[in-house]
Amino acid sequence: MPAVFQYESLLGLVAAAVLLEFVAWRLRLPPAAALISGGIALALIPGTPDLSIDPGLVLIVFLPPLLMSGAYFTVWREFRANLSSILMLAVGAVGFTTLLVGLATKWMVPGLPWAVCFTLGAIVSPPDAVAADAVLERVSLPSRITALLRGESLLNDAAGLVLFRFALTAALTGAFSLADAINTFCVLSIGGVVVGYIIGQGGLFLIRRLRDSELAIVATFLLAAIAYIGGESLHVSGVISTVTAGLLVGWHQHTDFSAATRVRAQAFWKITVFLMESVLFIMIGLSLKGVLARIHTVDDGLHTLLLPAAIVVATVIIARFAWLLGSHVLLRTIQMFGFFRARRSSVATAALMSWAGMRGVVTLVAALSLPDSLPGRDMILVSAFAVILVTVLVQGSTLGRAIRCLRLNGAEDLLVRQESEDMAWIRMSDAQQAAVIAMSQQPDGTQSHPRLVEQYTHRT
Repeated sequence: MPAVFQYESLLGLVAAAVLLEFVAWRLRLPPAAALISGGIALALIPGTPDLSIDPGLVLIVFLPPLLMSGAYFTVWREFRANLSSILMLAVGAVGFTTLLVGLATKWMVPGLPWAVCFTLGAIVSPPDAVAADAVLERVSLPSRITALLRGESLLNDAAGLVLFRFALTAALTGAFSLADAINTFCVLSIGGVVVGYIIGQGGLFLIRRLRDSELAIVATFLLAAIAYIGGESLHVSGVISTVTAGLLVGWHQHTDFSAATRVRAQAFWKITVFLMESVLFIMIGLSLKGVLARIHTVDDGLHTLLLPAAIVVATVIIARFAWLLGSHVLLRTIQMFGFFRARRSSVATAALMSWAGMRGVVTLVAALSLPDSLPGRDMILVSAFAVILVTVLVQGSTLGRAIRCLRLNGAEDLLVRQESEDMAWIRMSDAQQAAVIAMSQQPDGTQSHPRLVEQYTHRT
């Protein structure tokens, strides 16, 4: 395909993204659902060229900036306060879903090796950061639920990709060691944190010395690629490395970046994320063309591809509900006996988070990266695509309705008390008054600026 045609095709995708975003706004649909639907419609048009996606290129081009953006704008205080719950989702839920999907796939297709079944489970298990952000931006949720979902989506890609690597290696070689897998998982995770911290500190050292806002913003963009490539080059998790660097830069942005830089950075990242997310979701829809080309007859497609895919989709949804609701019941039972204290949650919260497990680009890229010689590759591709379609189009589109049905805002506000904006203004006024009084007071106790003190006292 000529380079000029590729560039024109990219411009066409961006134009389609703008149009589909407008349609989603008018119809009050999640943009991700509209973009995937638009991609499917384009794929079904006769004469549409086949979309050839290089999984490695997609990961290295799209994933680091999107992960950096999500981590950069993460509220660190909420992330740290909910870290144990985030890890339960990012590691526990991913592992549990991988196990159940593997068992269900083996039951549906007994001829597939166990390693291939668990490979499919690892592909569809991690909810995606891109899909989560695209949907969460358009719904109103309590801050704790948003922090849990975004924190989970930042970390579970690493867990899913590590499990995918283990399962695929076992499927291709026939060898698997649980001890080696656990050791490798720890090395990849801890190593990713260490590498990301070092790269993040190095990036901050450079950014502090850049006086120009544009240079500082470009440096943060490059930092995402450096963290990802550096982590992968050192054989640790590039995803965790990028997330760690993003969290570090985001934590220091208020002290190391000027106000003008922060405002411009927010605009830059918003546009960058919009373009990348839009193109990715349309590419997901366009990739259906290659999947449909592999279905030769209706009977073949129904029994060997579509039916197993439907079972996988159902298992993915049920596994998330089982893990979250089961964890909620277990935690409440333990708390009743006084063995463990934690922030209380509600059944409505667990149910909504179960419904909010959207899959996206990581699932697609992992499926497309499978070698052609792998048994059941076509079934895995169809299943992965079906999971993305159902979770984004169905769950993502009905998330706002689920919030209203569960009456979550009122229930969550009773469980988690948050200070209002009015209280924040009151505290700020008190601090201003105290500062003015302290600076105006003379050694003899009189005020050198009594009128100014009176004004701030009146404001308070």
